Amino acid sequence: MQVLHGTFQHYAWGTTDAIPALLGRPADGRPVAEYWLGAHPLAPSEVDGVRLDALLAGNPQVIGEATRAAFGDRLPYLVKVLSARHALSLQAHPSREQAEEGFAKENAAGLAADSPERTYRDDWPKPELLVALNEFRGLAGFRDPKRTAALFGGLGVADELASVIGPLTERKGSAALAEVFLDVLSLKGERARLSEVVCAAAMRHKDAPGELGEFSRTILELDEVFPTDPSIIAAALMNRVTLHPGEGLYVPAGQMHAYLSGTGVEVMANSDNVIRGGLTSKHVDVGELVRVVDFEPSTPKPIQPVAARDGVEKYPTPCQEFDVWRITPGSVPGAINLPGAKSARILLLTDGEVELTSGSDRLRLHRGEAAFIPATDPTATISGDGVAFMTASGLR
Repeated sequence: MQVLHGTFQHYAWGTTDAIPALLGRPADGRPVAEYWLGAHPLAPSEVDGVRLDALLAGNPQVIGEATRAAFGDRLPYLVKVLSARHALSLQAHPSREQAEEGFAKENAAGLAADSPERTYRDDWPKPELLVALNEFRGLAGFRDPKRTAALFGGLGVADELASVIGPLTERKGSAALAEVFLDVLSLKGERARLSEVVCAAAMRHKDAPGELGEFSRTILELDEVFPTDPSIIAAALMNRVTLHPGEGLYVPAGQMHAYLSGTGVEVMANSDNVIRGGLTSKHVDVGELVRVVDFEPSTPKPIQPVAARDGVEKYPTPCQEFDVWRITPGSVPGAINLPGAKSARILLLTDGEVELTSGSDRLRLHRGEAAFIPATDPTATISGDGVAFMTASGLR
């Protein structure tokens, strides 16, 4: 068991204070969008001054036998603290098969690893779980097209947008949503000004009750960051989701999503593959959107953690790359055996003070600190009073 020191990412969309406050560090005015805990080569964490990816390369047995058999000598997950001041781009992530095919195709085409035209940075999928630390807002999946058509009608812009949103009522399900979404991304010239029409109408209805008011406020929220961007209309096809502290949102392969605001613990497969679908100045590969994105209407629901045993709750997800638990040692007397044995584990303390124990080894953690627990140390326990999030491989 060793203290794990993460790496900061200063993306422009990040808040300036939330992550420093969690880690007990002074804010310096720069945005701090993410804090990475893991072995991704773009921003590996450190243990005793050694990069975690280098430590694993030299000691692959600490990853765990079953994990290595499935994924090779690589930590299959990445843990982040994410804090969004405003909306991120619309994006989706590929399945493992799609990532392997896309990565090989771009390599064969000779695209440099850092090319702005590249979509696939590696050959891994990127399923995600976001657990809210405060109220967290985002967009995820596509609303039923007829409901969306009714909302545009409620704004009073259905006639002006008929050439774009007509398929929402003329076609069914995924076919309707795909046609409208992709058409919006190609809006040019005067047609691109349709987003101004939508935003002006949203301003008139921002105080409306119920779903129409929320729909209008979401459009205006996006317009503040991406003024008159036509892909605001694409984002308006999606469900708005609000998470309360402790609730999770699972984002499977193919699901279009965008985080809007809030701070949370995000766990994902160890990948940097992002297929962007709008609200961005970066490369949008329409062909890959068609291949990867699931346009089937859905209604994402927050995930509630399920009690695994006293003081330990698990967030149920279907992926093999990671399992995530929330642990509250102060809720039970004595020490709690940490779950996820036989896998390398990362534990992040988001509140309080705890002690990890394994044999004669002891490690005290304060709020904001993290620990790396190797698979070769399966008997670790936790005691104290606080809230910890722990991640292990989904295969052990």
